[in-house]
Amino acid sequence: MNKLKVGIIQQANTPDLKTNLMNLARNIEACAAHGAQLIVLQELHNTLYFCQTEDTDLFDLAEPIPGPSTGFYAELASTHHVVLVTSLFEKRAAGLYHNTSVVFERDGSMAGTYRKMHIPDDPGFYEKFYFTPGDLGFEPIDTSVGRLGVLVCWDQWYPEAARLMALKGAEMLIYPTAIGWSLNDTREEQMRQLGAWVTVQRGHAVANGLPVISVNRVGHEPDPSGQTQGILFWGNSFIAGPQGELLAQASNDRAENLVVEVDLARSEQVRRWWPFLRDRRIDAYENIVERYID
Repeated sequence: MNKLKVGIIQQANTPDLKTNLMNLARNIEACAAHGAQLIVLQELHNTLYFCQTEDTDLFDLAEPIPGPSTGFYAELASTHHVVLVTSLFEKRAAGLYHNTSVVFERDGSMAGTYRKMHIPDDPGFYEKFYFTPGDLGFEPIDTSVGRLGVLVCWDQWYPEAARLMALKGAEMLIYPTAIGWSLNDTREEQMRQLGAWVTVQRGHAVANGLPVISVNRVGHEPDPSGQTQGILFWGNSFIAGPQGELLAQASNDRAENLVVEVDLARSEQVRRWWPFLRDRRIDAYENIVERYID
């Protein structure tokens, strides 16, 4: 499959689970109606971003896999005959939880899962309280539309994660995301953060000769504790080609769907022009696994 129509859904969530699920179902249907063969959702799309506080009651949001949400999204994938990338709060066992992406095939079967490897712990993003780091490694997921290098949010800052997916044959890099601004930051600082976010991911596209699909949530979500002004999720979901070229980018202030044609065959040509994988000095990189080289 050389040409692939990719749908991305940038959603503003509400406190009501049913409303969020109905909005997602409607948007998946809309993307499929516009020809999308692969549809990617944002990180933790079922609910508000609950990691702004540390609250043991919020573990009740987690679900087993398979479970209610996987059944819901399996049916949508099957009904619309699309490959669907989701992002769920997984309850693996009592007291053991993951931030997990589940990919569904066009027939509704589960093609594979990825558990978020890099877990942040910053003001407003207290994810280490909720999520155990992934233990499935950086393994692409094979689907009928290609081999997907699915990673999640904080993973998008790490070139090692993108490279390992590429070295294992991923045909595209996919990042469900939940990232936004503190309202205490100046406008200049907000723009620096957004620019860095887009730039680092376009860099992964360039360095690996692969398309990148990054889907972020949008809108303001208040801090339930009232200690901060909440998070203004900055949207700007985008798809980049294998030279980092922007094929499409959503706004920073509204929910929207985009359906974009991606030419997967370009990766082969770009890698012939820029043979980074050929020229890697694998004999000289042993220290890359050190935390820091003193």
